[in-house]
Amino acid sequence: MYKGTMCEFGIIDEIDRNKDYCKYEPEKYDCIYVDSDIVLDWWEMGLRRVKTYIGGGFDEEFYGIDVNGVTLIPPESLFELEKVVESDPRTKEDKSLQELLKKIRKAKEENKYMICYGV
Repeated sequence: MYKGTMCEFGIIDEIDRNKDYCKYEPEKYDCIYVDSDIVLDWWEMGLRRVKTYIGGGFDEEFYGIDVNGVTLIPPESLFELEKVVESDPRTKEDKSLQELLKKIRKAKEENKYMICYGV
């Protein structure tokens, strides 16, 4: 088992703008794990152009992923997130990044929000 820190990415089937998403529910969103060091590396690869919301709600707009908290990623930001993951050379070998790419594409196709729990 991995001993470092992880970020968990999932898809929210129906977004509720009044809900507080801080409650840790990775099973509900079918989350997959990605090494948080990889996510931090993405800052220079374009993650700072990905508009998100942090704090488990829609009050705090942000650009990037909060690896220490909860991030909501709106459908309109998924194209940029997909580009960042695709451009990472590790994606060719890393199964978790390949799974994340599939999840991003599914969320894009279904026009759904994604959630990221930073650990």
